[in-house]
Amino acid sequence: MLILLSVCLLSQPAQCYEDRIPMSYEGTNPFVCLRHAQSALAAWQESHPELHVARWRCAVRGTLPKDL
Repeated sequence: MLILLSVCLLSQPAQCYEDRIPMSYEGTNPFVCLRHAQSALAAWQESHPELHVARWRCAVRGTLPKDL
């Protein structure tokens, strides 16, 4: 599973891009991903203080959607 993110710069909120957080398990259950997403997002946000997470969602590896 992956967490797909739409992130924007705090200094320039109109400048956004997509990023992803790989999860440490290979399950396909979205509820498991949602359960672990909060801590993964908090850790990602702590290491990227110049960015703001605008949107996010879980996705199965290998089937990345074209839009978030």
